[in-house]
Amino acid sequence: MIELTALSSYEDELGNRIESPTVFEKNITIKIRGKNNRVLVDPEAKIGRLDLVFDCDNGTLLIGPSKKKGWQLNIRIGQDATVQIGRDLTTTAKALVSAVEGVTVRFGDDVMIASGNQFRADDGHPIFDVKTGKRINPAKDITVGSHVWIGAQAALLAGASIGDGSVIGYRSLVTGKIPNNVIAAGTPARVLRRNIAWERPHLSFHTPPYKPDASTVTKSQAYWNNTVEAQEHAAIAMPQVQRQLPKNLIRRAAAKIGRITGA
Repeated sequence: MIELTALSSYEDELGNRIESPTVFEKNITIKIRGKNNRVLVDPEAKIGRLDLVFDCDNGTLLIGPSKKKGWQLNIRIGQDATVQIGRDLTTTAKALVSAVEGVTVRFGDDVMIASGNQFRADDGHPIFDVKTGKRINPAKDITVGSHVWIGAQAALLAGASIGDGSVIGYRSLVTGKIPNNVIAAGTPARVLRRNIAWERPHLSFHTPPYKPDASTVTKSQAYWNNTVEAQEHAAIAMPQVQRQLPKNLIRRAAAKIGRITGA
């Protein structure tokens, strides 16, 4: 097993590769048990803490740029799996992300994660049907749209998908699709209110000390939208997730993967 305590450009004889124009030396642990794993870091990325484990082969971590404080993440990546982190993601405390068996956990831009959060695209162990022997808990993608607020101790499990501009309540469990611009909460999470918009200014940290209406904040205008219901969402030509990472980072990732694998 390879163990690194800094995030910087790296390559070994097993095809594991890290491309990071910036060297991060504090609060970094990287463990690599397989081959052909890769990390691509945007030149403007900020990282507060990263505990990263590649358990198998062909895993990918893409880290986008940020103008905010560095996030804290504990990331486990298994065989052929991918974790993508968009622009300006923030965390209050360290969050857990797990992706295995070829799935993708994807975070859009301007995602705000509180504390005690988990994003598990897999259950960690297989469960089988006794009669057929078939697996009943397959790993599935997790998608978090842009400008999404994940409340404290909320968790997303395999197959969870959250649209842009939504808020997930305290201790909620998301297992399915949540549309854009809604408040969803509960176990499992369900939509409680539609057509909402939220902003980052804290109620006590930022002036004014009372915020009775939208005139007291600067609007993130791109995310002030009415909720699009599921049947309407299916008619949208380009999924929003395609716009969640800078195009240049995606192109670079594809090029690097091609060179490493010989594709």
